[in-house]
Amino acid sequence: MKITAIEMIPLVRELEDAFAGGTYRIVNRYTIVTRIHTDSGVVGEAFGGDEDQRQERVVATARDHLIPLLIGEDARHPERLWQLMADARPDLGNRGIHVLDLNNHGILMQAIAAIDCALWDALGKHYGVPVATLLGGYRDRVPVIAIGGYLKEGIGPEDLRAEIHHYRDIGLSGIKLKVGRLTVDEDVDRVRIAREAAGSEWTIVCDANQAWTPDDAIEFCRKAERYHLGWMEEPVRWSDQLEGLRKVGRASSIPTNAGQGEINRYGCRDLVSVGEVGYLNVDVTIAGGVTEWRRIAGFVAHHHVKMAHHEEPQVALHLLASIPHAAFVEIFPNPKRDPMWFDLPVRQPEIVDGEMLVPDAPGLGIELNEEVIERYRGDR
Repeated sequence: MKITAIEMIPLVRELEDAFAGGTYRIVNRYTIVTRIHTDSGVVGEAFGGDEDQRQERVVATARDHLIPLLIGEDARHPERLWQLMADARPDLGNRGIHVLDLNNHGILMQAIAAIDCALWDALGKHYGVPVATLLGGYRDRVPVIAIGGYLKEGIGPEDLRAEIHHYRDIGLSGIKLKVGRLTVDEDVDRVRIAREAAGSEWTIVCDANQAWTPDDAIEFCRKAERYHLGWMEEPVRWSDQLEGLRKVGRASSIPTNAGQGEINRYGCRDLVSVGEVGYLNVDVTIAGGVTEWRRIAGFVAHHHVKMAHHEEPQVALHLLASIPHAAFVEIFPNPKRDPMWFDLPVRQPEIVDGEMLVPDAPGLGIELNEEVIERYRGDR
């Protein structure tokens, strides 16, 4: 199954509304469609990534530096192809300032990820099985939660209650509630409202997007313990991740979760070994693709850490279904927040009794809508 061509198609879509988390504001939805063509007729296809500032450079890095290495290679050898890309070491500039140079490493790892995810779709199609089966096939469904609770002007307690009820009505098993933009006490009160609306058995986890000092995060966790949170995600600021995470995790019974911004296995290793996180939500579209994600999942199993995933359910579903130590698939149930999830796949995986079912079709099992691709291409 020799690779004959690889397409990288960037998509950009302006959102109808802005969505604010603890430390950010989203106004556009970006993603990259990658297609790998082979001489056997199999076409591997995947989409993912939400890189809003460097999408053009991610695509250019793949086109200029990675794709030429892979033409003519056998698509059945993902480890070999991943290492070819990782060893490319293209000169992307910024060699003098370490922090700026990390930006280029992140661009490279996203470019590798886009190709690697499409490669695994091709492998599944070649062997006639879902990617989840290729990776281990532990289960055929995974609990699914909503990413929600965004703060907007004019949104009050009744709106949050209605949002929770809606997620329950459409069959989701929980919510990831955004916190970190208000005071600690105001955020704790929002958790109280969510728990009262959801009932005692429904899953609630919180995500501060690195908004707090360790002391603020500890205060929140201790006050929110009574509401039985599943985890506290990214509670501390970027500048004090490892020791800060360890302090927060040791201060309450709520497990910590981090890793969505890590770009490879070594950063995840440090979050587990030094930061003592209970969950890793490393993103396959950021951290080097399926091949690297599998390595991370294997390592953290030895440390009794569970794997979550940051967004991207079209790939995350297969990853989480393949291992025993998995948490939840995350989706944006609001089409205004993630119109690509609703419009780009011809159909989404089915949700039954709070769980998302792995598609029966080979590969990732998601056919893409050509009209949507053409309409939102960002390289025209």
